[in-house]
Amino acid sequence: MRNAMLAVLALAAAATAVSTGPAAAGYDYPWCAQGKGYGYPGECSYQTYQQCQASVSGRNLYCGVNPLFAFGQAQSQRRGRYVYSY
Repeated sequence: MRNAMLAVLALAAAATAVSTGPAAAGYDYPWCAQGKGYGYPGECSYQTYQQCQASVSGRNLYCGVNPLFAFGQAQSQRRGRYVYSY
């Protein structure tokens, strides 16, 4: 009985591993968390400066403008959305 239970669990784990694809790609938003350990341009997943500030608070990081948006190279990744330009 125990071997059957282990086989079922192993099969379920294998099915889960196969069915989950790679993580969805993040969108490039206008604001990036930047600092030591993040590289350049940083973690660009913030739509507003306030969101970025809230995320970096207490983490020895700062917020900067995503260079793709700053220089007008960003592509809208969602239909019907505007591309930010600064």
